[in-house]
Amino acid sequence: MDLLLLAKAAILGLVEGLTEFLPVSSTGHLILAGSLLNFNDEKGKVFEIVIQFAAILAVCWEYRCKITEIAQGLGHDPKAQRFVLNLLVAFLPAAFMGLLFASRIKATLFAPVPVALAFILGAFVILWVERRRQPILLESLEDMDWTLALKIGFCQALALIPGTSRSGATIMGGLYFGLSRTAATEFSFFLAIPTLSAATLHELIKYRHLLHTADLGLFLVGSLFSFLFAFITVRALLRFVSHHNFNLFAGYRILFGLMILATDAWGWVRWSEG
Repeated sequence: MDLLLLAKAAILGLVEGLTEFLPVSSTGHLILAGSLLNFNDEKGKVFEIVIQFAAILAVCWEYRCKITEIAQGLGHDPKAQRFVLNLLVAFLPAAFMGLLFASRIKATLFAPVPVALAFILGAFVILWVERRRQPILLESLEDMDWTLALKIGFCQALALIPGTSRSGATIMGGLYFGLSRTAATEFSFFLAIPTLSAATLHELIKYRHLLHTADLGLFLVGSLFSFLFAFITVRALLRFVSHHNFNLFAGYRILFGLMILATDAWGWVRWSEG
């Protein structure tokens, strides 16, 4: 296996792991990194699918005890049943809208200016939500009902727009509707499991003809780095939100949006989605 290719896999795995669960849009970062590393071809698309699933596994591992507890209580525990129902309800808007409009959105909005505007607009949404200082109505996920879950689900559906950030949309939606920072962040993590798993399965089926055993080493290296850094990021973000707001991420989004415009204007990045 080419050592340079393995190094690229490690870098992209690191980028995916660091950005998937932060409100900064992993898609934009992977496009930029993949283009700079000359790894935005069809094999690169399949690679991104695989390392995204590795990031999901990091969340499953971090919350393995709670996931096991919920699974064991589904047959008799109303709290476990309500939690799973909430995840299902929150998952449906993005799933439905994705099936209807994902291809059209990619064809029309997957360009540098729309992506950059989504980054920058998302930053101002974060600043606005933080400035509103919504009173905390719910401290725990166990107190959520399906109507609140549905509202957050519609927020997640906005992340179909490239550059929006699934994590950012769900966390800000949670804060806007009265969840505590920790609860909003944790619900975003849990909601990522069905959402990203379904997206990963869909894309793997779509690109199954590009899966080859010769790329196994490449996938393993990228997945390892994605898993490790996603695990670190999930833990770090939970500690961060217990003492800080999200304004830092808003500033970063503005800078990154400007970077997108600059790299496109100077021809450094191939902003395409085949």
